[in-house]
Amino acid sequence: MKVLITGGAGFIGSSIAEELLKENIEVVIVDNLITGKERNVPREAVLYKADIRDNLGEIFMEEQPDYVIHLAAQVSVSSSIGDPVYDGDENIVGTINLLKTCVRHKTKKIIFASTAALYGNPQFLPVDETHPVAPVSPYGLSKHCAELYIQLFSRLYGLPYTILRYANVYGVRQDANGEAGVVAIFIEKLLNGEVVNIHGDGLQTRDFIFVEDVARANVAALTRGDNETINISTQARISIQDIIGELSLIQATSISPVYLDERPGDIRHSILSNDKAKETLNWNPEHSFSTGLRKTVDYCQSEHLSIK
Repeated sequence: MKVLITGGAGFIGSSIAEELLKENIEVVIVDNLITGKERNVPREAVLYKADIRDNLGEIFMEEQPDYVIHLAAQVSVSSSIGDPVYDGDENIVGTINLLKTCVRHKTKKIIFASTAALYGNPQFLPVDETHPVAPVSPYGLSKHCAELYIQLFSRLYGLPYTILRYANVYGVRQDANGEAGVVAIFIEKLLNGEVVNIHGDGLQTRDFIFVEDVARANVAALTRGDNETINISTQARISIQDIIGELSLIQATSISPVYLDERPGDIRHSILSNDKAKETLNWNPEHSFSTGLRKTVDYCQSEHLSIK
């Protein structure tokens, strides 16, 4: 079996690549390396530096992948607001181009990395897959539009799919530069001896899922969950204050954050139901937040950084 991963040089994509390789599955990666890093790519994987808006036919002809896991995207909410044209081009047009290539080369299935951002402000918690879609950013909208194109291509051409809507993913190799997750930003600040800033009172909560658990869900979706849309989450509430507390325990030191004004438009609480993932994919998150956070900090320290 051979799997092509778009965006496979990113922190999620590279973790999926590692998980596939553990199962003795061949891995091909397509990444434009704008945000992904070549050093993230496992040695056993084949890397093509290409954009999903490019003509991918030659790559598919050469590699003949059985399955495609599609992560390549513009992922910054703020960038999508500043430049919605680029966001739509990468996330919608790029996905359409990839779908056409999959159909032309008879790909067996496509697995799509979607996001909780398309739910918008939750009307109920935990948010399950029946929750209304009401994105509050071009990023959430473009991801939802990509989902609709995937479903349409399935109806028109019989291309099977699984759509995975991720909660807040964190873990090893996540880049704190740009619009990264709060976990990566906090760790980077601490490693550099900088002050940690919290917007608001720190009691806002999110559903944090460790990247290795996300990788396992993608591998499970190769053979399960055909034509389904599934949340990938822990279904556990973690506040910003909880993150500070866990980091304090890991470092055995007290962290004194600086509290700033709450950012307009920030969602107060978000948690995703993972009942469907458990039933459909036979998947469970294996990492508690404290376990995943410790692995993440250990990785950062192994990169020859030290907490001052």
